[in-house]
Amino acid sequence: MVVAHDEQRHDEPRIRAARTKRNRTRAALIAAADSAFSARGWASTRMEDIAADAGVSVATAYNHFPTKHVLIGVVFAPHATTLLVQADHDIARQRPARDALADQIDALARLSYFHRGLTAAFTAAVLEYTIRTEHTPDPADDLDPRTIVPLLDPLLHLIRYGQQTGQLRTDPSAEEISSTIVNLLLVRSLNHKDERPETTARLLKILLFRTMTFPT
Repeated sequence: MVVAHDEQRHDEPRIRAARTKRNRTRAALIAAADSAFSARGWASTRMEDIAADAGVSVATAYNHFPTKHVLIGVVFAPHATTLLVQADHDIARQRPARDALADQIDALARLSYFHRGLTAAFTAAVLEYTIRTEHTPDPADDLDPRTIVPLLDPLLHLIRYGQQTGQLRTDPSAEEISSTIVNLLLVRSLNHKDERPETTARLLKILLFRTMTFPT
């Protein structure tokens, strides 16, 4: 028992060093992927390019991220997570649904504009994956960039909240209108890359509020 305990203590620095190295490699790959996708786009960026930019082998890159779709999902996900935190905070505060949704759409439009290279690359990845699988996102599919990035969830949560509290119409469903808004945003990230976020947000808000709010 004493020998086993001594061996365990001896291995701990090695384990910590290996974990630190793995975390650094993962961070380097994410940073390299962010720059590559933003500058070169989806189709022109290869895993080999990202690995070279990160200073690791291609095998190491695939060891961390099994596909390019997974990698761009991991790169893009933190942006969506920030929006989701804000949406859930607004719901917890019982903020008026229309105000919370207006701010959320403004934030989505700014994200798409200020990270337009990355957003366009993510959109291309989503379209490619959708065509390949020929089905809607499956929560159990951890290779799908649509499930890795919770881009739909902030609007979905806020619209459901608005419907449940009687502030928004119940038809169309929260799923239908939130996916319509997000899909329109993503398509415009490809076709209108330099459109100002104020213009994009205005279009999205017109669509959402004319569809979902009651006449005054």
